[in-house]
Amino acid sequence: MPVSSYLHPTAMVWDAFELQERAYFPDGTEVRPIAEPPVLPKAPAGLRLRGVEKAFGDNRVLRGIDLDVPAGQFVAIVGKSGCGKSTLLRLLVGLDEPTGGEIDFIDDGGDRVAPDARIVFQEPRLLPWFSVADNVAVGLGDGVPKAFARREAELVLEEVQLSEKAKEWPAKLSGGQRQRVALARALVSRPGLLALDEPLGALDALTRISMQQLLTRVWRELGFTAVLVTHDVTEAVHLADRVIVLDEGQVTLDLAVPQPHPRHHGDPELALLEGRLLAAVLGES
Repeated sequence: MPVSSYLHPTAMVWDAFELQERAYFPDGTEVRPIAEPPVLPKAPAGLRLRGVEKAFGDNRVLRGIDLDVPAGQFVAIVGKSGCGKSTLLRLLVGLDEPTGGEIDFIDDGGDRVAPDARIVFQEPRLLPWFSVADNVAVGLGDGVPKAFARREAELVLEEVQLSEKAKEWPAKLSGGQRQRVALARALVSRPGLLALDEPLGALDALTRISMQQLLTRVWRELGFTAVLVTHDVTEAVHLADRVIVLDEGQVTLDLAVPQPHPRHHGDPELALLEGRLLAAVLGES
């Protein structure tokens, strides 16, 4: 599968100056770039959905979704298989187009912005012929000077605690480590919106808890808006500020999770919220 088909990178324009690791003029003076294009943390992008529809032939997967997500919020979407969770996520990152309604990305003042949205899938989808650092650098898009891309990749690998694996091949990593590389690849451009399509679903229980803690820390530090699709209501209440339940393409519950981070498994207040969500997913409330 072509890289661009699942990374959905935003085009970036650079000065025509290739950064060099070390270069010198004949008199011994070091050559330095005129300007270095930094990847600055972007402001988080909020969401405004009005009447969003998605149909495949006669099958209406999404049926008039209205939703407001403030910039910087962590939202989880839960529901039965086939309820439209992943379809909605694909619309948010531009991998598909709605058949009706409007999706706007907005700043704190309500003005439209470009979100530079990124997505992390359940499968890491790493390129086996690239090193870990090079897989991360792919997230910056084409035309980025190599030295700059390498430095940015190393910085974000430090964020996900994989600095020591930068030169390794993906085949040598554990499942949890590969998923951390996929997360780093999505984060390297400092997106305003990060979509997460069940990224922890294939991990064992202990690795999954560790990755939940990592996601929470990175989200709090970088400040992006996060939208997580998951079948796991326990995961949803441990990560999100707010949980949306979808059923047959419609929002049936919008539940705030007010507990501060970090959250702990076994918290009785979280368990009550899990019960409400589970009942809504199963159609018992």
